[in-house]
Amino acid sequence: MKAKSLILNEKSMLSIVLFNVGVIFLQQSGLHYPLLDWADILCTLLFVVEMAVKHRQMGLRAYWHDGWNVLDGVVTLLSLPAIVSYFLPASGDYGAIIVFRALRVFKLFRMAHRFPNITAIWAGFRLAMRQSAAFLLGYLVIIIVVAMFNSALFASRAPEYFASPLDGIYSMFRLFTIEGWYEIPNAVAGGMAPVWLHVVRTYFCLLLIGGGIIGMSLINSIFVDAMAADNNDDVKAQLSELEKKIDDIRRLLKED
Repeated sequence: MKAKSLILNEKSMLSIVLFNVGVIFLQQSGLHYPLLDWADILCTLLFVVEMAVKHRQMGLRAYWHDGWNVLDGVVTLLSLPAIVSYFLPASGDYGAIIVFRALRVFKLFRMAHRFPNITAIWAGFRLAMRQSAAFLLGYLVIIIVVAMFNSALFASRAPEYFASPLDGIYSMFRLFTIEGWYEIPNAVAGGMAPVWLHVVRTYFCLLLIGGGIIGMSLINSIFVDAMAADNNDDVKAQLSELEKKIDDIRRLLKED
């Protein structure tokens, strides 16, 4: 019974997750000791036991109905092949071993719902996504259209950036996030006559200002405003309650 309560204790499981983070970090840093391997296996098995205990306590349907349990369960199942990888022969399929070992990293996501106020943050994120969905879709359409236009114009001059619309989309993302904002126009304008060189540079500067500075700023402002909406509602409610109390005090003073 004590072991069961320990498994279901959030602080205990968080300690195990943090310990597993340290183990994986040491392994990824190039330290390969049997003790670290067995520690990783033990942590994974403890996560499996936790999953089994919760299934028994809550039931199959209730367990998978909870969003955070879904995250824990999926992460646990994805990390199971890592146990198998420890017992695969060294002469086997190295690609499979690497994939299995990489799946261990998913266990780190188990920390997500153990952070303070994560539920409120997640709710704010979903609200922000709903409120900005139309703007994000329009922004994506603009990127695609501009990328196709640039691919048609500059595919021969800068194939590394605009050889195809997909390359153009990636280049536009780089430009709008102010990554490679001078490399791209320089590659396109290389060898052009001075007049066209200035035209191309001006064109990409306008793209940077419109899509990068203004567009990204709008996206950030929409997200920040939506994420803070719940806090603003609480402040408004407190102010309304305070105003009501002030009105009550004034009424009492007038009666006296």
